[in-house]
Amino acid sequence: MARAAVKAKAKQGKPAAQGAKSSARRQGKRRRGHASGGNPNQGLFFVRMRRSAKPVYVGLAVLFAITFAFLGVGSGTSGGLDQLFQGLNIFHRSSNAVSKAQGHIKDHPKDPKGYRDLATAYESKGETASAIGALEQYTNLKPKDAKAWSELGGLQTNQAQTYLAAYQAAYTERQLAAPSESFLPKGKLGTALGTNEVEKIESARIDSSVQNLQQQTQLAYTNALTSYQKVTKLTPTNSDAWFQYAQAGQQSGNYAAALTGYKRYLKLNPESTSRTQIEQLIAQLSPAVPAPQKKKK
Repeated sequence: MARAAVKAKAKQGKPAAQGAKSSARRQGKRRRGHASGGNPNQGLFFVRMRRSAKPVYVGLAVLFAITFAFLGVGSGTSGGLDQLFQGLNIFHRSSNAVSKAQGHIKDHPKDPKGYRDLATAYESKGETASAIGALEQYTNLKPKDAKAWSELGGLQTNQAQTYLAAYQAAYTERQLAAPSESFLPKGKLGTALGTNEVEKIESARIDSSVQNLQQQTQLAYTNALTSYQKVTKLTPTNSDAWFQYAQAGQQSGNYAAALTGYKRYLKLNPESTSRTQIEQLIAQLSPAVPAPQKKKK
């Protein structure tokens, strides 16, 4: 009787055990299908995307890969997404700051604070040209703010360097726009053969761009020189101001200003660790500056 009871209990437990094993096998299959051990249905969105809009999926995948690589995601660094959202928040705050400053200027057009705040907001957004415009308005109202003039000179120098890079790229493009010109014979024969009309039109277009960029570069460097000159007048014993003035003069092609700036810098800062290099610059620039003419008696 006891043996029969034991067998009956074993039979009752067997289906339950088999059910548990079967459930475990199904769960194991699901886990093997999703190696990360997470929810396997997470992949369904991308499956549907691949089937319905494969080009869009590929584009997004490339975008995410570039973004993650830039932020360091998956390379052992942390906070990649935090940095991304932080950047978006900074951009949002900068936009709000621009609007706020513009509102203040509208209500108080003669208050320099509005233009100062507007310049800072544009700098935060990386809009150099707009920041320059705002700082120019500010310095018109506060002409004795040496720090603002120095900041303006730095922005104008950055703008000039951007124009210079674009000019160099356009100049290179110009050299490649008419490759057949280098094979044409010189003299009357080359004139008679003429140039390829397509190349001629493209070269003319690029020539206009090159000339425009050259003028913009020169103007930006000249503006920077003017701003740093204001700084030297407001702070004549500031050796750094004279060095910035000298560099702006050299970059703008005003070698007389460059020489004045470098010499004044060394006079104010005779123990400079860069003295040897600056003296070499002075020696190189001196022949380019014409000697002052003697006044006739």
